[in-house]
Amino acid sequence: MTGHPAGHHAGHPAVHFVGAGPGAADLLTLRAARLLAEADLVLYPGTYLDPDVLAHCGPRARLVDTQDLDLDAITAHLVAGARAGEAVVRLTSGDPSLYSALHEQTRRLDAAGVAWDVTPGVPAYAAATALVGHELTVPHVAQSVVLTRTRARSTPMGEGESLTAFAATGATLVLHLAITRTRELAAELAPVVGEDCPVVVVHRASQPEELVLRGTVGSIADQVEEAGLRQAAVVLVGRALGDARDGGESFLYSPDRERRR
Repeated sequence: MTGHPAGHHAGHPAVHFVGAGPGAADLLTLRAARLLAEADLVLYPGTYLDPDVLAHCGPRARLVDTQDLDLDAITAHLVAGARAGEAVVRLTSGDPSLYSALHEQTRRLDAAGVAWDVTPGVPAYAAATALVGHELTVPHVAQSVVLTRTRARSTPMGEGESLTAFAATGATLVLHLAITRTRELAAELAPVVGEDCPVVVVHRASQPEELVLRGTVGSIADQVEEAGLRQAAVVLVGRALGDARDGGESFLYSPDRERRR
């Protein structure tokens, strides 16, 4: 079997990778809720997940917190469950398309001959942006968004993926896994975007502990350190996060645009 959606392998047990969204139990998709209700085995990231999300699981589901497991141990649970004929769900925080180790896990499942599929979820940056009521793409201000992270004790960044290079484009920056390096990153960005460039930090968007910090490249590090944030935060940087009165309006909805009647 290869890494095609499990539905392509009718009759075979499958592993469902499911985006758990930003944390709130009511920000899952209908499909995600159904898969959790039907699951015999659920692996979930306890560090980032509001426990209420697991209320979607059936009463007999076995729950495994993966925060202290390495990739091989996680895969062993997935493979064993699938081979035992169980319905297996691997929850990821946010959406599986971003920093979920989906590639590494599905590669191992392919090697083991286990079918799998993916259900998208609400990404953390979308929940953070919704919370503060901003659009990341504002006409005549920014029309691109860069989703990236920083390099510290983590996987090396690709050549050319420097933060200053991304910032120089004028795109809105969405930084994951960056909260512990806020001061260093602000100093790196200041010469490119300016000390007055708006910054919004959102900690645990949609969860009971959610916290929003608003500032600028020049001021945000003090706020982050005062709040003691160490994980589970998204950092948004860009002029699109400024005054809503700035910027233009979309041509798509312009009265000057010719429309077919």
